[in-house]
Amino acid sequence: MKIYVAGIGPGSPEDITPAVLEAVKKSDVVVGYKYYFQFVEPYLIPNTLCVDTGMKKERERAEQAIQFAKEGKTVCVISSGDAGIYGMAPLIWEMDPTMDIEVLPGISAFQKAASLLGAPIGHDLCIISMSDLMTPWKVIEKRIKAAAMGDFVTAIYNPKSHGRYWQLHRLVELFKKERSLTTPIGYVRQAGRPEQEIHLTTLGDFDPEEVDMFTVVLIGNSQSFIKNDKFITPRGYFREQQEEGKNVGQNIMIKSFQTIRKELKNPNIPLWKLWPMLHAIHTTADFDMENLLWMDDGATAILYNKVQNGEIKSIVTDVTMAASGIRKGALERLGIEVVCYINDPRGAEMAKSLGITRAQAGMRLAAEEHPDALYVFGNAPTALLELCELIRKKKCSPAGIIGAPVGFVNVEESKHAAKPFKDIPKIIIEGRKGGSNLAATLTNSILTFDDAEELRPGRDV
Repeated sequence: MKIYVAGIGPGSPEDITPAVLEAVKKSDVVVGYKYYFQFVEPYLIPNTLCVDTGMKKERERAEQAIQFAKEGKTVCVISSGDAGIYGMAPLIWEMDPTMDIEVLPGISAFQKAASLLGAPIGHDLCIISMSDLMTPWKVIEKRIKAAAMGDFVTAIYNPKSHGRYWQLHRLVELFKKERSLTTPIGYVRQAGRPEQEIHLTTLGDFDPEEVDMFTVVLIGNSQSFIKNDKFITPRGYFREQQEEGKNVGQNIMIKSFQTIRKELKNPNIPLWKLWPMLHAIHTTADFDMENLLWMDDGATAILYNKVQNGEIKSIVTDVTMAASGIRKGALERLGIEVVCYINDPRGAEMAKSLGITRAQAGMRLAAEEHPDALYVFGNAPTALLELCELIRKKKCSPAGIIGAPVGFVNVEESKHAAKPFKDIPKIIIEGRKGGSNLAATLTNSILTFDDAEELRPGRDV
């Protein structure tokens, strides 16, 4: 008068546990979905009664198992994978908890799939079934949103069937709102069986049409990465050891960047824009920078390459405060000088004689002496407007422009004036906001763009 509820694993003989095999061998009756008997037949003792049913007959199988047990027989109810995960164990316990029931765990489909993909489930995870036969779709969608927002590694069961064709597309749509398009996705069809297929892709490239009802889908979290064609979600042990030799201040900054990144509205910002954006928000604690940062495509990478290639040998700032915030160590390492003409006596004399601001005069001097410098503005809109006029008159050709003047008079106009120069990469803070500290941190984001690799999946600290 005993019922074993056994998970027989994903299908391969080597994945059936010894405890399950022992239960099968000493059972008088084995009950299960007919497709699964092929995996246990070699282990049945003679005269074992096999009771098989078709799909969607779970309640009928449970009733039969309970009845046989009440007749004094030892019964083994088999489920694929683990009997407690979308299997028969909960149903049998629900129907008659007074019975002598023993649940024998098995290797689940998502565990088998994970082992074939690499190590994708190394951190917090959840499992969601896309089947709405027992659960309303609104509840399933609520769980999908929670998983995506909570940054869980997510295993998807029952992803698709003939009648359920759009739900996986909807899941992908929801995950794209919360996760980077580079998030790894692995999916395995018929895991552990002769028909086994293994696929590795990303959230951006994943095609739900390539999945069927025999497939398990695994979606990584924000730390997951692909390396040597393996899907890995780090737990953190190796990374902690790596941090021991790293600069403490750098670690704190990167951790701050990770905190900021999680609060951004758009999870799919390209790295060349994300890096200066994180610098801007880190410096100002103003998340409006996500809306205000305007850049030419690839501007950070383009300017960084110019720095590395020696094309930028000098940086011109509109005021000394902007100059003081640029990293001195990076400047020394890269052989770049920072110059500011705001206090240059020649500029003061020129401003007085021509009736212009010292900031404007400084730009005229800079255009003569550093025509191909990186120009950085954190205070004076008149200086940025002056540079734009000098460019139009072909008196200088800057390597790039960082435009973050702050204020209320001609500030927005100066930023608009800089945008049309298509051959000059620009980073601009739109609107009235800006400041010398902001201009300096945007400059630092260019000088340290190689450190942005820390933000790629698997490189987080």
